[in-house]
Amino acid sequence: MPSLITLADILAARDRIASVTVCTPLVPLSRDRLRAAGFSALADTAPDIYLKDESAQPIKSFKLRGAYNMIAQLSPEELKRGVITYSSGNHAQGVAFSARALGAKAVIVMPANSPQVKMDATRAFGAEIVTVGPASTERKLKAEELASAHGYTIIPPYDAAAIIAGQATCGVEILEQLPGVDLVLSPVSGGGLLSGVATGIKLAAAAANSTAPLVFGAEPELAADAKQSFDTGTLVEWSADDTTRTLCDGLRTQSLGQRNFAHILQYVDGIVTVTEDEIRTALRILLAATDIVPEPSGAVTLAAALFHTREIPGIGATSKIAAIVSGGNLDPTLRTQLESESSFIRV
Repeated sequence: MPSLITLADILAARDRIASVTVCTPLVPLSRDRLRAAGFSALADTAPDIYLKDESAQPIKSFKLRGAYNMIAQLSPEELKRGVITYSSGNHAQGVAFSARALGAKAVIVMPANSPQVKMDATRAFGAEIVTVGPASTERKLKAEELASAHGYTIIPPYDAAAIIAGQATCGVEILEQLPGVDLVLSPVSGGGLLSGVATGIKLAAAAANSTAPLVFGAEPELAADAKQSFDTGTLVEWSADDTTRTLCDGLRTQSLGQRNFAHILQYVDGIVTVTEDEIRTALRILLAATDIVPEPSGAVTLAAALFHTREIPGIGATSKIAAIVSGGNLDPTLRTQLESESSFIRV
């Protein structure tokens, strides 16, 4: 079993990334704004929801936390040879941004069906892009091939201790920003954010001799490999044909990482799944009732908070829930579609 990160690892990561990341805001989603945006029925049953807005990061995603934490620990020789990763988009930008900041070449293997907005942003940070098919396994194999040929250091999107420690800083921030939080919801795909957030929260709470909140993952029903893995205690893999059905391009990874799964089994309390309609509703709410511009992968936690938290023992109408909006690299075409729907009301 892979070794687990420590609180010392997380606090060191926090210091290491402080110059390039921001402590993102925790934004309350008021019932009044839900009603004004035309969602009165949801407002009547909604718990107290606070949105951890990771779209406020310089790359509009939490991925900068882990990517910079790992690349900043490379030797001068490794930086000189360059880095490579495989990503559908947000980790690609995190690696490209971090490599540029640290003076290293970055090569990114991306699926050809990545949103154009994510490809354009990755190139804008100076990275070289290599495209492959839609399977997450395919881009990993291509990255390994190129790393072997050119001496690049692989920066995994989730399955590395330094990545998990960097993402864990998000969880520590939530504990500091929202005392008494009852439930923290994190999107889950490869498991980097969920494993990090849960580990950070549980270890920081234990160190403070306080009661830790529940930590749950949220993922689409159409890409629910993480929930199946968690519920069975056995790491499973879904096919690319299955996971690419979801609107959430950032949550199409076919399996949790080995290290991530170990942390999730130790520190996560459960995983809930949401439908595509619920994700679209959550997107429309975020666009209509807040100043946050989310991508679909970042909206799954709000969908879970609005439609599924009553399934979680001990969570009710008076509970405080922190929902991590993991990124804001929204395809402009999708945004136009959502805002053009007849019932859309911007408040």
